[in-house]
Amino acid sequence: MVPIVLEVTCSFVTWLCLYGCFCHWNRQRSCKWSCRLVTLLHGLIVTCLSGYVVFLDGPWPLTHAGSPNTPLQIHVLSLTLGYFIFDLGWCLYFQTEGDLMLLHHTLSICGMILVLGLGKSATEVNAVVFVSEITNPLLQTRWFLREMGSYHTALGKVVDFLFVLLFLVLRIGAGAWIMYGMVTSPEPIWLLKAGGLAMYVVSLGFMVEICRFVRRKVWKKPPSLDTQSFQE
Repeated sequence: MVPIVLEVTCSFVTWLCLYGCFCHWNRQRSCKWSCRLVTLLHGLIVTCLSGYVVFLDGPWPLTHAGSPNTPLQIHVLSLTLGYFIFDLGWCLYFQTEGDLMLLHHTLSICGMILVLGLGKSATEVNAVVFVSEITNPLLQTRWFLREMGSYHTALGKVVDFLFVLLFLVLRIGAGAWIMYGMVTSPEPIWLLKAGGLAMYVVSLGFMVEICRFVRRKVWKKPPSLDTQSFQE
């Protein structure tokens, strides 16, 4: 357990130092700009790593829920846990997010701590990380496009379309499939199952925000995805 704590601590310090470097390199920009850069980088790295674990390294989360953690799963979750601790601290310090996002981060942190402590069930949690983080780079991209005045372009429309599509298909669709496998499996403990269901309810809350955004786009009202409750 001590090596895992050390790994998570190193991850947290790395993300914090990276944020400090971005702030130093982008002095003319806001702190939020630097934090978004960290979030974008984390999303890209963790999506690739968690995707590799799900599809290549294994085991398959729909058939092996509750299985013992593999070394690579531990590394990926430790890296992600360190990031979420950093980001939750940033959000609380700058008070930029709403209750839904804070709940999402808190549940994520508790879930990963539980799985790393138990030594099992990283298989399904890693899959949840994948379907959750795969949309993050697109969300950060659209934020940077807005900041640079390039959002209302063809590129902005493509980014919005891909984000909504991936969110509905993977986070909501595939997420429900993963939750079903976790809940029906006898291996994961009840607390993890309850936490997984709570995380899915949070995703449904984000989906409501997306549906409102799509409705505004259809009715040609000024779009705004940068609400406090829709930052993930």
